[in-house]
Amino acid sequence: MDSIIDKGPFAPCPSPFNMAAHVLGRAAANPAKDALIVMGQSMGQSQDTRWSYSRLEAAVRGTGTGLLRRGLKAGDIMLLRLGNTAEFPIAYLGAIAVGIVPVPTSSQLTLAEVEKIVATLKPKAIAYGGSVAAPVDGAFQRISEAELVKMQDLPPCDYALGDPDRMAYIIYTSGTSGRPRAVMHAHRAIWARQMMFEGWYGLKDDDRLCHAGAFNWTYTLGTGLMDPWTMGATALIPEDGVAPEALPALIKRHNASIFAAAPGVYRKMLKAGGALDLPQLRHGLSAGEKLSENLRRQWQKAAGTEVYEAYGMSECSTFLSASPSAPAQGGALGSVQAGRHIALLTDEGIAPQGEVGQIAVHRSDPGLMLGYFDAPDETAARFRDDWFLTGDLGVLSADGQIHYQGRNDDMMNAGGYRVSPLEVEAALSAAPEAQKLTALAVCDVDIKQDVRIIAAFYTSEADIDLHALKAEAESRLAAYKRPKLYKRIEAMPLGPNNKLRRSALKEFL
Repeated sequence: MDSIIDKGPFAPCPSPFNMAAHVLGRAAANPAKDALIVMGQSMGQSQDTRWSYSRLEAAVRGTGTGLLRRGLKAGDIMLLRLGNTAEFPIAYLGAIAVGIVPVPTSSQLTLAEVEKIVATLKPKAIAYGGSVAAPVDGAFQRISEAELVKMQDLPPCDYALGDPDRMAYIIYTSGTSGRPRAVMHAHRAIWARQMMFEGWYGLKDDDRLCHAGAFNWTYTLGTGLMDPWTMGATALIPEDGVAPEALPALIKRHNASIFAAAPGVYRKMLKAGGALDLPQLRHGLSAGEKLSENLRRQWQKAAGTEVYEAYGMSECSTFLSASPSAPAQGGALGSVQAGRHIALLTDEGIAPQGEVGQIAVHRSDPGLMLGYFDAPDETAARFRDDWFLTGDLGVLSADGQIHYQGRNDDMMNAGGYRVSPLEVEAALSAAPEAQKLTALAVCDVDIKQDVRIIAAFYTSEADIDLHALKAEAESRLAAYKRPKLYKRIEAMPLGPNNKLRRSALKEFL
């Protein structure tokens, strides 16, 4: 039996179509229902911020009107440099509603990183707020968060309907080349996410889904906001500054029925030990990096619920997952979601069952990206015939589940973010202090069970000022990309062809 899994047809995306209209399609039927609760740490209800479905849709469509009045038009790109507030998803959907293409970005990015994005995308506008780094000068409009808030009260825009294959938004992901890539997604991407409702979440319209991430993380945008709103459920997001250790109390107070987070958040919630009192919670969801079996067992014991894991990527969201109706077995990632067309490929073709192959998504998948922005050759390089190559390896077992086998390249995973070691090395090498180094290489390492960090290994003939090297990393790299460990070694591990054996660096710890 070959490792190719076709879970049958999925209803085609309607045409004409608009992603924002689809997300808010149930708002009219539930105008007074809580669409979003930003959970405050105080026990007083006044500390929570509530958005009903009617208020949310009005804010989104008012924002669309405001952006058009600023002279933006369908197809224009708008970079989002906003903080961890509800204005982020509202601006995101408001842009999509009128056909403007938003680019959500992490607030952790440095000014130098943002300037590279601006040079690539040439946005017509940058929405900015708080202390988030954003360029001041350039051929773009600057729209403040305060201006966005005022737009929410404007008359509602009409939804710009059109071809579901046209571009809706762009997200960034680190590439194996060391240069972050701009991933273009179509309006139809939101339609494809319905495969996850049963295939991963077990999501229902009366659910209260709590996501631990920040508003401006794509995992939060999709799983924590867009999907519950599409279903007509309630999204629960902690206010900025809430520590993971405080989440169990918030989950209980707000009667959350589903909880979603990266593995690192689960680990911190369990740090204190003992049972977690979560009476309304049916189960948890995990994505961003591989969930260890040890951490899964700890959560089961403390919370009394299962955690269902999903595998996906910026180019295609999630398409392999465990779920309440199909739990993972024997440490597997899970099963292919209904409607997906997935294969495990070797250099010779389809991997036989039980043998390792590269996980690939068929070009016909409605959730697959349109391509990388202004990079047709790089886009083509990720395909073999009609299959998109993920770079991750898996094995198909006899029961139809896929077991993860790691990556076929050197990409790192730091707290749920994929990071290219080449990008980190390039930033560190630009430091004046790096001139004293004779070699530099980074990789991600396990420093203890369930804790993975980025480490920088170097060789030098003289002592170096690590404080200066770290300062350069802080000025050039987002916090999650910076090495947490620096270690001097005698020589880099090299293979027979004199190339770095990056995986061998971990042996120096």
